Amino acid sequence: MDLNKMKAMSYDELRALYKIFLQSQDISKNTINTALTDTFYLWRKGSHEVFWNAVNATDFEIEAKRALINSLSENSTGNVNSLVNGYLSHLRRFHLFLSLSETTGPVAPKQGKTAMSSYTRRKKLDIDVPYPSIEQVEFYLAKWAELENYHLQEDALNKLFLELCPSNKDIIDILLKASTLNDFYSTNIFSIYPVAKHICDLDIDERLKAGDVTLVGDIQSVTFGEKKKNLYSFASKYCSHHNPLDYPIYDSYVDIVLRYFRDRDSFSDFKNRDLKDYVKFKRILIEFCIFYGLDKFNLKKIDQYVWLLGKRYFPKKY
Repeated sequence: MDLNKMKAMSYDELRALYKIFLQSQDISKNTINTALTDTFYLWRKGSHEVFWNAVNATDFEIEAKRALINSLSENSTGNVNSLVNGYLSHLRRFHLFLSLSETTGPVAPKQGKTAMSSYTRRKKLDIDVPYPSIEQVEFYLAKWAELENYHLQEDALNKLFLELCPSNKDIIDILLKASTLNDFYSTNIFSIYPVAKHICDLDIDERLKAGDVTLVGDIQSVTFGEKKKNLYSFASKYCSHHNPLDYPIYDSYVDIVLRYFRDRDSFSDFKNRDLKDYVKFKRILIEFCIFYGLDKFNLKKIDQYVWLLGKRYFPKKY
């Protein structure tokens, strides 16, 4: 739809059109209701002009945040810095809606889901995980610091990977690191030598320093005798402990949390299988940070936060 036509719509007409888009995104009814209110905060508290100037600005992120801070400062008694990220995330989705409307036209609600897939998604969304925010990340990072077994284990791995055996030229060094990772993370690799030999043969040091994300895919496929195995999570951990800022760790807890927020808030439109492709996985995690305004934290911190969320809200059942 033409942007000028949308600008000419009344408040209620635009909300009705936007509701159709939200319903096409497979998000919960509660999230849709919140979005239909919070997205238009600048219009309600300011004006039609203030709202459209923000969402249609060339430097959208800067202008939208500035307008929200000004409006929240005038109209809210809460913590503006805490509130602004939530409202901004809704404006980001509306900004995406504008882009899609101009290129593809209005989106109809999706049809034809199977009963089982709807049930599974609904069951997962019944769990109410707090909205990601700077305060939430800082809360969980403080929790991480209190978990002595976890951070001492991390300290030991950092000493091994970054001080004692930083290189991957000597297979003995690689065996030490791979064996320790396997033990600490319980990755259930029963024969570690083929893994170490594979890593040694790949000559990975320069690629690790450069943050080459395709390296995880090269490490993860290991041949044991005549059988190939996919050691995806282990490969991400091995790279991460050499270069934690460029290589976030893939883990089942991280996987389920990213899928949860995709289904609830539509921060991204990835497929489940994309999380098993490391290049896409890292991109998705960055999208998560941008959508929720968490880009002040490095990927290592986000990794720890998301992992703890998964452990708390989606515990494994044995």
